Amino acid sequence: MARANTGRALKQERAIHTREQLLKAAAEVFDEFGYAGAGINKILQRAGVTAGALYFHFKDKQNLAQEVMNAQRSTIEPHVPTTGLQRLVDITLIWSHSLQADPLLRAGVRLTAEQAASGLQDATPYTAWARSFQDCLDVARAQGELREQVRSEELAEFVVGACTGMQEYAQVVSRRADLPRRTVGMWRLLLPGIATGPALDRIENSEERALSLWTSLGAPAEGEGTRP
Repeated sequence: MARANTGRALKQERAIHTREQLLKAAAEVFDEFGYAGAGINKILQRAGVTAGALYFHFKDKQNLAQEVMNAQRSTIEPHVPTTGLQRLVDITLIWSHSLQADPLLRAGVRLTAEQAASGLQDATPYTAWARSFQDCLDVARAQGELREQVRSEELAEFVVGACTGMQEYAQVVSRRADLPRRTVGMWRLLLPGIATGPALDRIENSEERALSLWTSLGAPAEGEGTRP
């Protein structure tokens, strides 16, 4: 019985590892070629697995693309230790660097923006970010960090939209090299209108903090490991 349980555990571990390999490889290929140019064979070659392994985990390329799109938050949120309004700021600060270096996040953003090419119309990546941001704002409200007139749901959706447009603008202008600066600037404009006085005094928002948070995750230092 113990041997059988060990065998099942090893099989499950291998399956999890294979799925992660496929997601990573698919993200790299989607990031480089977009949905239309990301052939299954390219993904299989990058992952080093068989077609059978791919179709065991994912129904088809469209399903794989959806999984990549919806994995965006998992690349950042588990690594943010702060709470409330500072957590919301920190998520976006890390995101501003991650988009330059993390293929999974980049691919998710690209696929979300290019959904027409894959026959999708899935707002889940946007609504998931909005729910996450609203959770931060609800905690901020409980901690007395938000001004009375601020509506959490409305602000969360606004920040998602602002970040979406900001990263697209930065991609065209600088291949997102200036996204941290733009993100800090966004909060410099927003915070005085949404934060209470005491909260505003203690919220940290700077390019130095963005880089420090990013590198504290074991990420490459600025200028290393980013896409050319």
